[in-house]
Amino acid sequence: MKDIVVFSGSAHQSLAQEICDHLGTKLSPTRISRFSNDCLQVQLLVNVRQRDVYIIQPLVPPTQEHLMELLLMIDAARGASAGQITAVIPHYSYARSDKKDASRISLGGRLVADLLVTAGVSRVLTMQLHAPQVQGFFKCPVDQLTALGVLAEHFQGANLDNAIVVSPDLGNAKNATQFARLLGLPVAAGSKRRLADDKVVVDSIVGDVAGRNAIVLDDEIATGGSVVELCQRLKDFGALSASVACTHGLFAGRAVERLRGLAFISEVVCTNTVPAPQNWPELKVISVAPLFAEAIDRIHRGRSVSKMFADVDPVYAPPTVPEALF
Repeated sequence: MKDIVVFSGSAHQSLAQEICDHLGTKLSPTRISRFSNDCLQVQLLVNVRQRDVYIIQPLVPPTQEHLMELLLMIDAARGASAGQITAVIPHYSYARSDKKDASRISLGGRLVADLLVTAGVSRVLTMQLHAPQVQGFFKCPVDQLTALGVLAEHFQGANLDNAIVVSPDLGNAKNATQFARLLGLPVAAGSKRRLADDKVVVDSIVGDVAGRNAIVLDDEIATGGSVVELCQRLKDFGALSASVACTHGLFAGRAVERLRGLAFISEVVCTNTVPAPQNWPELKVISVAPLFAEAIDRIHRGRSVSKMFADVDPVYAPPTVPEALF
């Protein structure tokens, strides 16, 4: 692609390479080094003057290292007179810090957004933010992709006669409802209270799950505490089994052990917005590289990104013009 340059930090180079393969362009090299005082330094190894630059870097552990790499790469591109700089952040982990729910607490989602803009980013391309309001934290354009369509395709080939989509909490119910519409299924939700980062309580299930196979949909699985607690309640309420699907499969701490050890869970499906764990061969990973490649192509050519999802979410469908206006 003419006048386009794609770089990657160290967070997820396999995804970056796959995106470049779909774009039909090369992944440009970078040099990331560390001084004796532990400070990072980044050098972009190709010319970016007046070119359209895309830097691919999900914010995954070690999150602060990868965030700093991203900021330095943006700064290097700006200093080298890049025409436009797009930060491609498949997983924006600081989106979970989106509200003041305690006294004197920081808003990491907004702070990191400010840091990216200050570093020199022109726009951000991401996938499935934890909360819709996070998009408003950025003082630059943000394109948010959704994986609901590719996750739904995975289940459309299965027998769904006795299935129901279940959201872990009421906050995710909108996404679960969209997902259920794509599959032609009813929807239910858990009533959840979070006691700590890795401890939740699901008090009840809103909806009839008795005698059904549940498809649990979440935007992110970190420690697996919410999903395990929900599956235990689903079993108590008469569900037969659970398939678990999420966009961002972080699987931190004991998550893999927890999920693999629960016989009630028949399968776990996620996308590759973050690197998959190496010790879980049964995990089904669906690539979102084609979605990011198409979005990058559309941004580069000045075309609509939202139209990619007109069949997934009615919000993205083109507006109809009343006949009286003709």
